[in-house]
Amino acid sequence: MSVEFVAEVSSNHHRDLDRCLAFVDAAAAIGSGAVKFQLFRIAELFSPEALASKPELRRREEWELPVEFLPALAERCRMRDLRFGCTPFYLDAVETLAPHVDFFKVASYELLWTELLRRCAATGKPVVLATGMATLDEVKQAARTLQDAGCRDLTLLHCVSGYPAPVLECNLSAIRTIADACGCAIGWSDHSVSPAVIYRAIHRWGASMIEYHLDLDGTGEEFATGHCWLPDRMREVIETVRTGEAADGTGEKVAAPSERRDRE
Repeated sequence: MSVEFVAEVSSNHHRDLDRCLAFVDAAAAIGSGAVKFQLFRIAELFSPEALASKPELRRREEWELPVEFLPALAERCRMRDLRFGCTPFYLDAVETLAPHVDFFKVASYELLWTELLRRCAATGKPVVLATGMATLDEVKQAARTLQDAGCRDLTLLHCVSGYPAPVLECNLSAIRTIADACGCAIGWSDHSVSPAVIYRAIHRWGASMIEYHLDLDGTGEEFATGHCWLPDRMREVIETVRTGEAADGTGEKVAAPSERRDRE
């Protein structure tokens, strides 16, 4: 089965539609199967007390994705044969996104927000849920909530919500733990920016989806934190994975074309 790579644009788009579309084009060019944005409003993401005590949070309003960009992003994704996903960070965002997205992504920070999970599931669209910081019981409860509310296509992403995530804390074997406990499709949401971690997640632990944070040029709002990939580096990772997939063959034990002359 081919691994799906999902490019997470996050807050690296500068509220610039041309730059947003360039992210879609870049994701397609390097071999991703999907691209994902985030829909949040700072006034709803933080409490009035937090905004009052930390005025710098207000500056993050410049990171908000304009809702009017959604139709153009969905259309560009269709043109590039990419799935279009988005993370809702407030309840009404689910209804806003539903006509445009191919799947919803729920962030680790919202894993315990039952009503958000239910609203995403009720759309009937696939849901991808990151599980950073969560216990196994919390992951199982969130999965049950989604499935009971109608989600029939659920992917759970093991995740370490460190930015960046130290390699020695990635605990990739938890991928199998989650898969065994929940019986869902499973993957890895990467903050390590380590090719070795991604290869291990796929080849040892069976991740069928890899989400990664993408920046175009090192000028994105989140690039300096150290958890974002640049296109050329991720292209190498994806091409390596695809080359390995092409080597799987049919499983039938017969002489390969390159062996036939020697066999004779």
